[in-house]
Amino acid sequence: MDKSIQLNRRGFLKASTIGAGGMVLSINMMGCAAPGMKNNGLNKTETQWDANAWLRIDTDNSVHFVLDRTEMGQGIYTGMTTLLADELEVNPELIQVSFAGVDSVYQNPLYKLQMTGASTSTSTSWDRIRIAGATAREMLKKSAAETWNTNIQQLKCSEGQVIHPDGRTLSYGDLVTIAAHQKVPDVELKKEKDFTYIGKFNKRLDVNQKTDGSPIYGIDQELPGMVYAVVSRPKAFGGSVKSFNAEKAKQAAGVLNVLEIHSGVAVVAKTYWQARKALQLLEIEWQAPEEPRSSQDIMAFYEKALKEEDGKQVREEGDFDDALEASDNTLEATYSFPYLAHATLEPQNCLVSATEDGMEVYAPTQFPDAARVAASRYTDYSLDDIKIHVTQMGGGFGRRLFNDFVAECAEISGKLMQPVKLIWSREEDTQHDFYRPASLHKMKASLDEQNKVTGWQHRLAHPKVFHWIVADAAPAQMPFVPKFLHSTMPASGKLLEGIAAPVDTSGFEGAEDLHYDIENIDVRFVHAEPNVPVGYWRSVGFSHNGFAVESFVDELAHQQGMDPLEYRLEKLKDHPRALKVLQTAASLGSWGAPTPGYSQGVAIIKSFHSWVAQIAEVKVENGVLDIKSISCVVDCGTVVNPDIVQAQMEGGIIFGLTAALYGEITLNEQGEVQQTNFHDNRLMRMNEVPDIRVEIMQNKEDPTGVGEPGVPPVAPAIANAIFKQTGKRLRQLPLKLS
Repeated sequence: MDKSIQLNRRGFLKASTIGAGGMVLSINMMGCAAPGMKNNGLNKTETQWDANAWLRIDTDNSVHFVLDRTEMGQGIYTGMTTLLADELEVNPELIQVSFAGVDSVYQNPLYKLQMTGASTSTSTSWDRIRIAGATAREMLKKSAAETWNTNIQQLKCSEGQVIHPDGRTLSYGDLVTIAAHQKVPDVELKKEKDFTYIGKFNKRLDVNQKTDGSPIYGIDQELPGMVYAVVSRPKAFGGSVKSFNAEKAKQAAGVLNVLEIHSGVAVVAKTYWQARKALQLLEIEWQAPEEPRSSQDIMAFYEKALKEEDGKQVREEGDFDDALEASDNTLEATYSFPYLAHATLEPQNCLVSATEDGMEVYAPTQFPDAARVAASRYTDYSLDDIKIHVTQMGGGFGRRLFNDFVAECAEISGKLMQPVKLIWSREEDTQHDFYRPASLHKMKASLDEQNKVTGWQHRLAHPKVFHWIVADAAPAQMPFVPKFLHSTMPASGKLLEGIAAPVDTSGFEGAEDLHYDIENIDVRFVHAEPNVPVGYWRSVGFSHNGFAVESFVDELAHQQGMDPLEYRLEKLKDHPRALKVLQTAASLGSWGAPTPGYSQGVAIIKSFHSWVAQIAEVKVENGVLDIKSISCVVDCGTVVNPDIVQAQMEGGIIFGLTAALYGEITLNEQGEVQQTNFHDNRLMRMNEVPDIRVEIMQNKEDPTGVGEPGVPPVAPAIANAIFKQTGKRLRQLPLKLS
């Protein structure tokens, strides 16, 4: 990509003086003033911009960065600040960071929604945040040049100062009132060789805060006069309140109110524990769903759907049917995957203050503009009446793209007209999640007389996540639509998918974008909806499709009698970055020379535009699996912060190991989730973590995803190693040796 950026002065970047003697820069991706701005954002006294912005520099020389993506442990707080700092020539550690409220200017340009997900934060901000810093830098240099009556080309910036060749300096704070009146220049972004912090800054800006406990997470938020709420919800999805008796609960200590809301029955009390104890005294008769399904029922439902439906063909190359008819042999396999919970360490929570003038929401959300929609749904407030404050969050993994907890809290506060803090228990969080979809995969390959693959078919069945998020996403994407029409938008969105709405590819990503050199390919997706809430789970479709693909590729290598690594190298010959990643992983993991008694397995998956290869070294003894090491190589383009990339690979591997070994949400005959807490929905413990080695490839490509790509290769690499060790193919997750 050409890094010489020509800016549209009027539409792309705006600048003006600020009331306190500072400067605001606001990038407007839409090419016009942000919604709600008057006179292009300049107030009547021409002293400040009335707009949200990324960058503010004050006369006290402080630099303020408004982060428009949510920090949930993935390191974007540091990464995005580093982008700004490098072009602005300011030490990232000196920049003050706050979270953005809802504004169209902060939309993720890929989705036209203000959300953090799909490992897109750095890639979508790679240019625009650097442009904000570079433009401010040049305006400050211009101001210094005018002050000193010298040529701007002679000046340079460093550590928050403009420096004259003779050694004189002016701080940015000295120059902002002049700079605010400068015309917005065209700028050229730095070349890689000139980076000061990008690729070199190896700290986390939030580590000291998190060490001393100073960050305010959603669950820490407080307001004067605040009361606490908890909610009892149906145990089975699709259930509802038939009747309830609240007399005993109302008489419990501290209880202020008991009320029915859209999702169940809420108890409101002076303290959280008073509300929680009183909830146990409620007598509720639940209306069961019409057709509850158990986990076994759901898999049978998928099996029937795959048998009776052709599904949507999402990838077609050559003619698989012809290849199958001409084949000398075939290989078939079935892979199945359970529902998975997100298990964020901070349970869902929200604080809402409803008044006659409007509603303020404090929430750990990945999707602020959808949170505003959720808050309005069961209240009398319009979107414009609601202000969202995004907080720190203790884990997201896609769970906090769904704002059901915001909708509950807003409804309770709207009924009581006072500040209400809602906290879910761990059990509620486990049993009322938006789960990673359970899915079923049928794989078939046509082979020639030498057992070489001539055709590949992958058929999979599961629900669409899009159908579960569209109710919030559609109004958020079109806030101009009157609220009374919001209820009609989900149905319209589903009908218009692929026409006026984008196709939901999350279910078959990693299946349709098969990178192996195979002449005839047929990939089909069957939409099967068992009415269990599903959502985006870290690495989404790649987490199950990646396992099916990489396991089946391993089976094909074995069928042909080839080394699994060499087989992949041969089939990926047209992808030089993949080859380099695989070869580096082979070296890092000592492929072909495992520790005595151990066996190796390999997997490589491209997800979120990043290549990740992993080699697992395992031993099975007396029915017990011992994972000695995971060697991981990642190519994610230009690296902004090496330490964070390594940490995300390590974290993704541990996340993937948890799912591979323990992850499973099951439903009983009544359609109720059986797991409740970490004792039966296990996480990997520190003493169980294998040796993890990470190597990061260096190149000059634009940055790609990091937060999720470490997850998908783990499970297939382990399963392939288990096959090498035992001769047994494991085609279900979690991996069970017996």
